[in-house]
Amino acid sequence: MEPTPPVTPAEDLARASGAKSIAATPERFWPQGWWRLMEFRIGILPLPVYLLAGALIAGFVARGDLSGEISLVIVMFAFFGFTFAEIGKRLPVLRNIGAGAIFATFIPSAMVYYQWLPAGVVKVTTDFTHQTNFLYLFIACIIVGSILGMDRQVLIKGFLKIFVPLAAGTVAAAAVGTAVGTALGLGAHHTFFFIVVPIMAGGIGEGAIPLSIGYAQILHQDSGVMFATVLPPVMLGSLTAIILAGLLNYIGKKKPHLTGEGRLQPGEQGDMNPKQEEISGHMDVTHIAAAGITALTLYLLGVMCFHLFGLPAPVAMLFIAVLVKLTQAVSPQLQSGAHVVYKFFSTAVTYPLLFAIGVSLTPWDKLVAAFTVPNLITIVATVVTLMATGALVGRWMNMYPIEAAIVNACHSGQGGTGDVAILTAANRMTLMPFAQIATRIGGAVTVTVVLIALSHFH
Repeated sequence: MEPTPPVTPAEDLARASGAKSIAATPERFWPQGWWRLMEFRIGILPLPVYLLAGALIAGFVARGDLSGEISLVIVMFAFFGFTFAEIGKRLPVLRNIGAGAIFATFIPSAMVYYQWLPAGVVKVTTDFTHQTNFLYLFIACIIVGSILGMDRQVLIKGFLKIFVPLAAGTVAAAAVGTAVGTALGLGAHHTFFFIVVPIMAGGIGEGAIPLSIGYAQILHQDSGVMFATVLPPVMLGSLTAIILAGLLNYIGKKKPHLTGEGRLQPGEQGDMNPKQEEISGHMDVTHIAAAGITALTLYLLGVMCFHLFGLPAPVAMLFIAVLVKLTQAVSPQLQSGAHVVYKFFSTAVTYPLLFAIGVSLTPWDKLVAAFTVPNLITIVATVVTLMATGALVGRWMNMYPIEAAIVNACHSGQGGTGDVAILTAANRMTLMPFAQIATRIGGAVTVTVVLIALSHFH
């Protein structure tokens, strides 16, 4: 073999110049530069699609052609929801306490009140949200997806254990909240029945409304006046829980030994199957579609249970899904598909849903009405006690204190809407099944016990 001839200085210089010339060649805008723009996203929306969506929405509003067509509504909810969420996520300090969820919910609410949002957008959003009730579509897919993707032992132990910190937190919060309100001059009776209890009543539809109707019948008052009285603490308690849940998420990053990042107990492999975090090329899309239909069918079964037995549909669906999981009634492939459904809804639907909730279900004036110093201190003391007790009792029961506190926080949330916002701020949507226990069952027990007590001692 002949030796390689030496490279002359002139040849070496020529090669170096060629390499520099290649390296200096600018990247072509089409298609590489355009692809880079498409990968820059606002939420899940590629930047060019985001700008086009905003322009189209503005055009429809200007022409007065904004309709409730589902395709238009989906794009509009995504545009506004991810816009407000991205603003919150990019703010220093606030982004660490769940500002994305707070901004996506409460900024639209304020914009509706001050008439900064076009009337057509408000009407379409409100009509669509109330007529389709798609909040329950979201909750059904989140609950069924997370339950079917859980480890069975985690599910069994978690459902049995979670009632203890929940009950302890409820009693402690009632005692501390009433004591603080009384010390601030609000009166023990008013503080307990019209501030503390509404916070833990389970939201608006399942909590504030039946509570106000019960109060009106027992106290011989107008139910509308009662509802206006109990609504502000419900909303402000939920806002407090959202902020504190976001703060706990931040603390968990600094002190990882306090959190399971969505798992309730140490020593488990994880509530969700780690192999199914994303859609893989081997997953049959029919399993994903089948899981979605299964989730909705279980929700309809829950609705039927409500009509037959009076059990709230989300609660019935939750227990049915647990039973399906424990009896291994669905195949592993379908469980994997259910997890993908869960991931899709938690990633793509959460912030659009929060925007719709802010516009149609969150009256800004009622929230602002609760901003008096005694009310604020009492509400914060109640929610802090509820969460702190959950953390302490949870740790005593070998549960992660941050997760136990976040589940307890949902007991002070604004029903299903509050659960979504709290778990989004905490970045722990996998806790939705336990959050529903805290909200639905905890709220129902609270309302029932309080109304019985009031009827006997008023």
